[in-house]
Amino acid sequence: MRHFLSCSFKSKSLHKYRFPATTVHPTISPSRSPTASEIQPHRRFLSSLTVTSFGKQTDHSSFLRIRCSPSDGGASRGFCSRETVPRDSLSYDVVIVGAGPAGLSAAIRLKQLCRERDTDISVCVLEKGAEIGAHILSGNVFEPRALDELLPNWKRDGAPIEVPVSLDKFWFLTKNLAVPLPSPFDNKGNYVISLSQLVRWLAAEAEELGVEIYSGFAASEILHDADHRVIGVATSDMGIARNGCKRETFQPGVELKGKITLLAEGCRGSLSENVIREFKLRENGQGQHQTYAIGIKEVWEIDPEKYKPGLLLHTVGWPLDSQTYGGGFLYHMNDGKVSVGLVVALDYRNPYLSPFDEFQKFKLHPSIKSILYGGTVLQYGARTLNEGGFQSMSNTAFPGGAIIGCSAGFLNVPKIKGTHTAMKSGMLAAEASFDVLQNQGDMNCYWDNLKKSWIWNELHKARNYRPAFEYGIVPGLAISALEHYVFRGRLPFTLKHGEPDHKATEIASLHKSISYPKPDGKISFDVPTSLYRSNTNHEHDQPAHLRLKDTAVPEITNLPKYAGLESRYCPARVYEYVPDEKGNLKLEIHAQNCLHCKACDIKDPEQNIKWTVPEGGGGPGYTDM
Repeated sequence: MRHFLSCSFKSKSLHKYRFPATTVHPTISPSRSPTASEIQPHRRFLSSLTVTSFGKQTDHSSFLRIRCSPSDGGASRGFCSRETVPRDSLSYDVVIVGAGPAGLSAAIRLKQLCRERDTDISVCVLEKGAEIGAHILSGNVFEPRALDELLPNWKRDGAPIEVPVSLDKFWFLTKNLAVPLPSPFDNKGNYVISLSQLVRWLAAEAEELGVEIYSGFAASEILHDADHRVIGVATSDMGIARNGCKRETFQPGVELKGKITLLAEGCRGSLSENVIREFKLRENGQGQHQTYAIGIKEVWEIDPEKYKPGLLLHTVGWPLDSQTYGGGFLYHMNDGKVSVGLVVALDYRNPYLSPFDEFQKFKLHPSIKSILYGGTVLQYGARTLNEGGFQSMSNTAFPGGAIIGCSAGFLNVPKIKGTHTAMKSGMLAAEASFDVLQNQGDMNCYWDNLKKSWIWNELHKARNYRPAFEYGIVPGLAISALEHYVFRGRLPFTLKHGEPDHKATEIASLHKSISYPKPDGKISFDVPTSLYRSNTNHEHDQPAHLRLKDTAVPEITNLPKYAGLESRYCPARVYEYVPDEKGNLKLEIHAQNCLHCKACDIKDPEQNIKWTVPEGGGGPGYTDM
């Protein structure tokens, strides 16, 4: 196995030896709010580890980034040269960007095909998180259909899938009441899981088959040949100071060249979006724009007397208004834990709405609070999700590769599930890739096979669910019930989505400011406390990965027209308006707090914010999400 910059040359399980996302302050208890000095994340070193660089053992300090905040406020010690440094290059048959369920399923299926056909192809998976699963967040009620196809013996082999669904409840919430409704969900045979734990298990399975997996390295650039065919990716440089100079620890990125490149970055993947625009894949797909939501989630340990393993609760209504699509959930997981969350569609109109504060408010509903009371929050996180469904699918194949998983938008909205479709898409892409490598074809066969698969049929039946809610919650429930119970997904027409999410935002003068309850520190919390529980960490001394196309737009447009909505749609308060020396409000970007949710890239009314990858290893450090 050919490891590069790997911290685990002694072990087949690379994910066992990753650098921790943060140093836990010895005096902090999760039950209290950290102070401002305690909240600053910083990286610690594992001095006993060495790394392998292209087959040679070396001291890890030559590759690891020094985690410091220079006292002079400028760049770290180093050399201020902007000269281009040559990059090393590695070649593989298949390069996969993203170690989520789609990317790992593709890698596993490729190696299975090699065994079946008695041949070999080299497969590399890149993951920007510090360790496998660190950036994975999902509900998650898992439908094992794709896993049954991929790894039929998953129960025998110890997959972390332990809690079968025992009961489904569906409530319509008012401020004080929970009105039971017939559950539209069929979760028989499904399981309540942690997706971050499942992908760690999938990574171990992939490595046993010979897949090379490298976490902590962010793919930042698509590589092309002279014919404009994609031939791989390049990782971001490490050790660049925020002023653009190279620090003492500078290391250039690495080119990973592949005969086929599979993009499995998750919702709103930055490279995937570039490829969609470059090759006009949306126009060559189903044609409609993608629409999104943001999901905000906590994992709690609750009173054992309230714990009912496998119980699912879904809600609609309060605290969201009648024109905002979304809903809450509370799932009883394993080991006395529950996951609680709120999903808010990003086509909401009121710029004063704060998804984070709506989530905190949701937990204060008497029926939700009674379950959480006396419990302990273990983790917090947020991530956007695709809601466009069938009519928003772009073409998934491009010259030299394909887009798989949530990057392509395979979420089944009425099911509230996308892991099974993401995994299946990875498997289909793997089979197409294998055929292309053996027979010198192109990746259009993946798009063709996708149309023949159960993914296509499933999403086609669900296609009218999400756009029905353009008319409001009550009409949406009525239309979706008619579609689900009477026509069974066979209505002879397809509804269209409304405006793109960023255009749906109305000016602030049309709305009243929303007053949210002050956090009580027991059920509801402020952003710094929640952010601490996400284990989020970024190198402070690096160029900002959240970039404004026009630095004047926040003060000229967003603040007066939309009341500075970026300070509210971000669940990590990355964007903050602060007064300058003259008292004028200016936008400050706290990029080190970023949860990599991508809400800013989607919701900004002027599309003025561009999300790019930071140094590899930065971001949240989820373990049970």
